Amino acid sequence: MPALSQEEILRNFTEEIFRDGILQESDSIGANDETLLRFLRARKFDIKQAKVMLANCQQWRKTVEGVGIDELYRRIDPFDYPEREAVFQCWPMWFHKTDKKGRPLNVHFLGGMNIQRLHKACTPEKHWQTVLVNAESLTREILPAASRKAGHEIDTVFVVVDLKGFSVSQFWQMKGLVQKSFQISQDYYPETMGQLAIVNAPSSFTFIWSMIKPWLSKETVAKVEVLGSDYEKVLLNLVDEDCLPSVLGGSCKCEGLGGCHLSGVGPWLEDRVGWGPKAAAANVVRDADTKERVSLDSVGKSDLMVRETSLKDIVVPVSV
Repeated sequence: MPALSQEEILRNFTEEIFRDGILQESDSIGANDETLLRFLRARKFDIKQAKVMLANCQQWRKTVEGVGIDELYRRIDPFDYPEREAVFQCWPMWFHKTDKKGRPLNVHFLGGMNIQRLHKACTPEKHWQTVLVNAESLTREILPAASRKAGHEIDTVFVVVDLKGFSVSQFWQMKGLVQKSFQISQDYYPETMGQLAIVNAPSSFTFIWSMIKPWLSKETVAKVEVLGSDYEKVLLNLVDEDCLPSVLGGSCKCEGLGGCHLSGVGPWLEDRVGWGPKAAAANVVRDADTKERVSLDSVGKSDLMVRETSLKDIVVPVSV
């Protein structure tokens, strides 16, 4: 009997998951071919294994944090929550424009990561919830918007992790959170990372990588490229200069938008009322009457306000 084509496997997979009640058209995970293909690819087009993976994902989506991902996403807007600035200063992990292929750029700076300082402004529980909604935003808003902008399907993200100044002691601080983040990404948002570039890897990276590598699938490891300190030309071959943050060798500074790390700029903001460069330049503030800005005074404003020039000294977990 000849082997089934991927199209036939997808058709059979779709029929089975709807028949067995694993997926419904209204489910926020998405009932489109692109979403289902991600789960099939993650399980090498084995329908039985992909069904188990999708069923587990659906269960997680309904129960995570005791409320489910949909309710959590309603409670925490990944682009606008009170503790966002404090989180992004101490645990920088942000989306910023797109690369030359139209893929969203996901930037992580870990060298200046400081969990103790972060938890003075944001509880560990709330911080973890922001990590979850950030992961959810990729498939819910980021990738669909990038696809609309490109005029064709964009289903992966280009991740850049800057490790300048990153130490083994910092790794031990964040080890548990990073491992959980990788697990969430691989199990519930599979096949969303198209490429991962690690820049400014310290001498301790060999040890750190030996710890992280077992957490990753072989497919994910194959997407990782370590560029060292001579990385700017490589990144500029992949990302237009005006889309690459200046701290990574590009020309973008997102002036007037709070800096690249806070702007969240990209096609995903175009459909959001009061967002985007024009809105920001006009000082449009969303939800001013319903949300209070978190006070950084208790943490030390001078500690949290990271200048654009110091962002090179910072790093974080990745979508896989």
